[in-house]
Parts: sequence; structure tokens; C-alpha cells
Amino acid sequence: MPDRYRSISVSLRSRLLLLTMLYVLMVASMIYIPSLANFRQGFLEERLSAAQIAALALEEAPNNIISSELEANLLEAAGVMTIIMRRQDKSLLLGFDNLTEKVDADYDLRSPLLKDLIADAFSVLDSEGFRIIRVVGKPIDANTRYVEISLSEKILFTEMQAYSNNMMLLAITISIFSGVLVYMTLHWFLVRPMRRIKNSITAFRQRPEDPGRAIKPSRRRDEIGVVERELGRMQEELRHALNHRNRLAQLGEAVSKINHDLRNILATAQLSSDVLSRIKDPRVAKTSTRLMSAIDRAISLCERTLKHGRCDEPDPIKAEQPIFTLVDDVMVSLGLEHGSITFHNEVPQNLTAFADSDQLFRVILNLARNAQLAQPDGGSITVHAEAEPDGGPVHICLKDTGPGLPEEARENLFKPFVSAASPGGSGLGLAIAREICEAHGGRLELEYTSAKGTSFIICLPSQ
Repeated sequence: MPDRYRSISVSLRSRLLLLTMLYVLMVASMIYIPSLANFRQGFLEERLSAAQIAALALEEAPNNIISSELEANLLEAAGVMTIIMRRQDKSLLLGFDNLTEKVDADYDLRSPLLKDLIADAFSVLDSEGFRIIRVVGKPIDANTRYVEISLSEKILFTEMQAYSNNMMLLAITISIFSGVLVYMTLHWFLVRPMRRIKNSITAFRQRPEDPGRAIKPSRRRDEIGVVERELGRMQEELRHALNHRNRLAQLGEAVSKINHDLRNILATAQLSSDVLSRIKDPRVAKTSTRLMSAIDRAISLCERTLKHGRCDEPDPIKAEQPIFTLVDDVMVSLGLEHGSITFHNEVPQNLTAFADSDQLFRVILNLARNAQLAQPDGGSITVHAEAEPDGGPVHICLKDTGPGLPEEARENLFKPFVSAASPGGSGLGLAIAREICEAHGGRLELEYTSAKGTSFIICLPSQ
């Protein structure tokens, strides 16, 4: 749904605006409560000060007597009904005719507590100005021991009500102004880039294979910039992974078709090898035996691939295998007996490995084929093996005198489809070899590689 059609409660920017205004109002209300109490206290203290000045006028009059008209004017100017002030040697009273036997509330402002001032302020609003109160305050003159006034709360209520209305109007104005400023700031620095990230994710989900749907990171150095860059990398990696998966699916389909036809071809080769096996020549018999073994391995691999749709290695069927014989079979399978590459089988003839014969043959074959391809102009391949004493693991080492592995091949040495060290290679040989060794509980490692040659080592447990 487009953002312009979203409900105000759903849009992130609208929520930010409303929450900002709400928080400003909450803060304003927290300020309003003590300020209202302070306003009331200031109002009463002004009345106390004015009352004491009015009482001093009475003190200066002859015999402390003034006319009723002047007394009324002094009380009206002070905003009170009565004034009682005790000096060191006498007491002064203004508003005798206004004295009442009962007042609605008494307040002492000489040492007030904040909680009491707040409660008293709300009591004024609650009474709506219909009370008569008595207030005792601090004298402004050192010769005054006590000052007390009584007054109606009507004017105080009116002024507190006006003050509250002004505070509310000010708080609403500030909240709107602050909310708009915060909204615009957050919208520019947060909402806009987040919406851009959201749009990129939505567009990428619709067509992840399209490079144009990936986000183009900005130059921001904050968390938003980090998210943009990481999202861009993730989208790029995911796009490559999807393309890689599609290529693998196409490759799998092609391999299945090839396997189907290859199986028929191998069946023909198997029939031909049966004919060769009936020839009495010892050399032909030896060659035909190895040929039949290789054809059987190929047919078995094709059947597993066609059956399961993938080439997972079966669990190894382990037994004691003569390593020397397996290495010799690899030499014959690769035609290294009479080629430009010298093959040295230095494995002790009585040394065995507890392994699956076919799988160990494939490991050595893959390593030897790689060594053969690395030396097109001739060289040597040497295989030697030894077992650690007291039933320790068996180590099989295959070395060549080739030019060594290139740097890009070393970084992804055992990863399928990315570790090919020679043109036309699939990068599967070493990946398959390591998988087989790990299934045996062993490992396959690159011992060293340099311009003078490369060495791989196979380690297999004795049991």
C-alpha cells in the first residue's frame, strides 16, 4: 500500500509527530504543577508585603488611629480583608470590622514544603474562589515579630485560572512547534532513508536477480549508512547465490542427461571389456581387469547420481586396503606408465589403510590427475606413505614438481566450482577428495606449494 493511503496510526512519521507532541505536553504538565504552586506562593507573599507596608502607615498615624476611609483604601490596595502585625512593643490591626470568627483555611508561608504548596494550589482551583483564608508570613522588617492577613480567594482563583490557561496555550504551542521541528528532522535523517531501505527490500524481493533492484548505499557514516552498505552487500551476495543456484540446477539437469547416455556407453564398454578378459595374454588380462574395475566404478557413480538426483558419497565400507596396489592402479588409469611424467610409487608394499577401496582410489586419482595437468611439459609425481607407530593414523603424501598453485586457487582450494586451478577445470576434484577423507574420519590438507612443486597429504585413522 502506498504511504499516502496509510492510516495515521500506521505511518511511522505520523507516529513520530504525535509522540513528540505528547511527550512535550507531558513535560509541560510536569513543569506546570510546581510553577502553579510557585505562582500562588508569590501571589500571597506579595499580599503579605503590601499588608505590612499598609500597617506601617497605621503606625505613623497619631495614636495609631486613621480614618475609616483611609483604612479601607489601604486594605483595598493590599488586596486583603484584615491585617494583624505585631511589633516588638505593640500590635497593629487593620480591618477590625472585617474580622470573622471562622475562616475556611489557614496557611503558614514561613517554612512551606513543596508538596504542601502543590496541594494548597489545587485546593484553590477546587474551591473556585469561594473561600476566606488566613495566611501567616515572614516579616519584611526586623522589628516585626508576626504578620497575618486574611483575604478572599476570588482574585487568587481568577489569576490562577488565567495562569493555567496561558500555560496550557503555551504548552500546546510549544508541543506543536517542537513536534513539527522534531518530525521534520527525524523525517529527513531517519524516515526518508528508512523508507528508501524499505523500498529497496520490496523491489529486490520482487526481482532479486535484477542488479538494478539492489540498494545504492549513501556516504553516511552513522548506523543508517552501515545498514545501507550491509544491505547492499547482502543483496549482492544473495543475487550471486541465486544465480549460482540456477547454474547448478541447469548443471544438474545436464549431468542427469549426460549420465543417462553415459551409462549406456559404459554398458557397451563393459561388454567390450568382457571380450578382452577372455584373451589369454597376461598383459591384456591385467589391463582388462583394471579396465573393468574402472568401468564398474563409473557405472556405480552414474547409478547413484541418477537415483538420488545428486552425487552424495555413500558411507564408506571400510576394510584393510593395500595402498601400493591402489596407487599402482591410479598410475595405470592415468596412463603414466609411458608418458612424459615420471611416476614414483614409494609406498611400502605391506602398508595398508583402513578405508573404502573405491573411495580412496578416487581421492588419490583426483590428486594425481591435478598433478598431471599441472605439468603438461613433463615432470614427476611421487607418492609415499607411512603409518605412525602404535596404531597411529596413516599418512599418504603425493608430491609433484609443477609450478605450484596460483594465489586465487589457494584461497578457495576445497570449494566446489570456485577452486579450479587450471583452465577448463570444474573445481570439484579437491572438494570431493576432502569430503571422502572427512567421511573416513581423516583429513586432506595442502602441505605446501611453491614454484618447485606442490604436496598434498592424506591422513586416515587406523580404525
